[in-house]
Amino acid sequence: MQSPKTPSMTRASRALLTTTTALLFGAAFAPVAMAQEAPTEPSQTAVGEIVVTAERRAETANSVGMGIQAFSGEQLETLRVTDVRDLAAVAPGFTVSQSYQGVPIYTLRGIGFNTINLSATSTVGSYYDEVAYPFPFMLTGPIFDLERVEILKGPQGTLYGRNTTAGLVDFITNKPTETFEGSLSAEIGNYDTHNYAGHISGPLADNLQARFAFRVENSDEGWQKSNTRDERLGDIHRYGARLRLAWQPTDNLDIDLTLSGWANKSDPLAGQGIGFTPATTPPPGGTNTFNAPGLPAYIANNQPTSATQADWAPRSQRGANIGVGAGLNDDLKENNQFEAAALRIGYDITPSLRLVSLSSYNHLKRDALFDWSGAPYEVLLQKADGEITSMSEELRLEGETGIVRWTVGGYYGDDDIRDNNRTLLGQNANVARIRAVGSLILLGIDPLTYNPPTVNPLLIPGYNPGAYTLADMATAFRTYRDRAEMNANTWSIFTNADWQLSDSLSLTTALRYTEDEHSYRGCSSDFNGSMLPNVNAVNRYLYTIIYGMPTTAPITANQCNTYDPINNRFGEVSHTLAEDNLAWRAALDWTVAKNVLLYASVSEGAKAGVTPVNAASTSTQQLPARQETLTAYEVGLKAGLFDRSVQANISAFYYDYKDKQLSVYFADPIYTALARLNNIPDSHAYGLDADLTWRATEHMTLTGSATWLETSINNYNGINAAGQPQIFDQRAFPYSPEWQVSGTAIYETNVNDKLGLQWALNGRWQSESAADLGEDPRFAIDSYALVNGSVGLHSLDGRWEFSVWGRNLTNTYYWTTVASNANVVVRFPGAPTTVGATLTFNF
Repeated sequence: MQSPKTPSMTRASRALLTTTTALLFGAAFAPVAMAQEAPTEPSQTAVGEIVVTAERRAETANSVGMGIQAFSGEQLETLRVTDVRDLAAVAPGFTVSQSYQGVPIYTLRGIGFNTINLSATSTVGSYYDEVAYPFPFMLTGPIFDLERVEILKGPQGTLYGRNTTAGLVDFITNKPTETFEGSLSAEIGNYDTHNYAGHISGPLADNLQARFAFRVENSDEGWQKSNTRDERLGDIHRYGARLRLAWQPTDNLDIDLTLSGWANKSDPLAGQGIGFTPATTPPPGGTNTFNAPGLPAYIANNQPTSATQADWAPRSQRGANIGVGAGLNDDLKENNQFEAAALRIGYDITPSLRLVSLSSYNHLKRDALFDWSGAPYEVLLQKADGEITSMSEELRLEGETGIVRWTVGGYYGDDDIRDNNRTLLGQNANVARIRAVGSLILLGIDPLTYNPPTVNPLLIPGYNPGAYTLADMATAFRTYRDRAEMNANTWSIFTNADWQLSDSLSLTTALRYTEDEHSYRGCSSDFNGSMLPNVNAVNRYLYTIIYGMPTTAPITANQCNTYDPINNRFGEVSHTLAEDNLAWRAALDWTVAKNVLLYASVSEGAKAGVTPVNAASTSTQQLPARQETLTAYEVGLKAGLFDRSVQANISAFYYDYKDKQLSVYFADPIYTALARLNNIPDSHAYGLDADLTWRATEHMTLTGSATWLETSINNYNGINAAGQPQIFDQRAFPYSPEWQVSGTAIYETNVNDKLGLQWALNGRWQSESAADLGEDPRFAIDSYALVNGSVGLHSLDGRWEFSVWGRNLTNTYYWTTVASNANVVVRFPGAPTTVGATLTFNF
């Protein structure tokens, strides 16, 4: 009998054969390219090259043997990249999904981490000027005043180190200038948008320069509209600023200090309810007993067809106190701030020996209230309260000896994390069910063998320690807290060597040894007495029956209600996870002709273990996931052809993935299925990346990029959304579409001797994917295409420019995330059409 994996392996073989053919074609074509007469200067139609620091030194992107997509600051401005999410429009293979708690999920070539926590680290490393921003939420401020962005694909665990199994995104900011310059821009748009940005740069004294830049974003009319009342969400209020100082006290010493920060006081994104979880799905032709009255009808009659449709709990409902269940009466609003400081010191010991120190301090604070009920009911709201302090130091020595350029160094990082939230869910079906069970227990009726009017009097004294009344139980379990304090520290030593074996052949070898330690203590807990009736009566009784142990002691107000079945107690969960790993890379680059590079590499990277912050009924949900490792094999071709008017890059990759960290379901004895982190023992991914840039004329540049991807989880014995065991085999990773394609056209010309014209058109398409492992069609993310564009005039002396622009010009309805709140399944849509105009003055 044929193995079920054979079709997949056949596709892999065909893909590798196709890639090999393409690479051989490139090698065969190389003599033609080499035979062309090389001009002494680039032609007017030569594709511009972007200098990158992917290997911690300045090189052109097309001379580095790895998958790189780099975009200059000018390109980013033309394409209106002002948010990390905007990069997905121009960089296939890179996706950004918005989790329900507003924490971005970055995925690169299918490798991502689908968790919602503020404390979560990503498989895609995020950096500013080579300094790690370890937590994705640190990048939720505006993007502005950049020299370039580099997206490095594949494990980057040797030179960059921190949790980069998928790759990394490095934002390189503009440096201070030695001459005075500045700019100021203002823009207006629909939804009452008014944004402002600018910079000023120049010398402060001899050998001392400074640059200050800022961006302010405001949209005063939200684009999400309630289906049931005259309310909106979607206001945007984001502010960012950066001060960068550059000092050269001697010819051998340079010091660069950057102080930056942002604040976000925007509305959160509301969900669109589309269905129910398996445990709360209404039966055919009826309604589930425990769903809020009217909720099934609302979901059935309000299936979303546009981005603007959404709903959330009315303030009059969520804001009121009910019994001891405190409401949440604040505005649905983010109130987050981030400050960062980075100090870079470079000292040239000799002309071929340099010492570099990178020190950083990052501080993030979050205070937000968001509603992801997906309906006008109190199904689930959360008040987030978190704080992260992250510090790091890297010291490295760079040198050149004979045929080898080398780097050795060490790194240390320390993160202190507080990740808390309070949840409000008074109309959640699971709450109603627990209240009903609790009422039976208070009446002395066994809920597991319910056969009225039989009464078991033994229940009453043992499982009603607080003498709770039926009225107490009817308002219990409205609100609770999840709280966690964590510390993560990491240290590593690394070395990298580039060996120039001949004029056309070079070899890279790299190693990095890392030790990580992650400590956690936290739990789910009562909030001011709201959980006491259901925990002390319902949970204690059911855990006694389920685990066959004597009744554990009841909890008091604000104590932990996470149950430890091993020690038969409610209490705080704590643990420490200590791990180490050895990341490595070997790569061979062969310049087969002028502007034609073939490369092959093998590398391995790791992502440290981590603990989730879940609504934890039992301590099992708070167990950490171990570190994951990814071994990557890649071959590629980078060819500059036809006097470099065409740049063609293609690469093929195969990833062998061990212990992939994934947020999955846990079979809970009371709540059917709840979230936990787990390790997937075996999985893999493979695919092709291709991008082509063609300077068609002196005025027109065309760019096309595509990623084809196959991902597969292999024979994972897990739990589905119904709380039942299921084997997941040949299931695609979450948020990993098979195809992602983008194309951009930029046209520039002079209208007369004073005016220039520029227009740009960008399109992106991705095939269908899923937010889970593909077992539930409600979690599907349909394929979609987006079109963005702009057109503008500018003075040829560079003094001013004016443009009009639009995003999602076809007003496509699409969504990037699907989640469940243990009752309602909700989508989170992308924004509808946004249009505006920008006026910029340069001086």
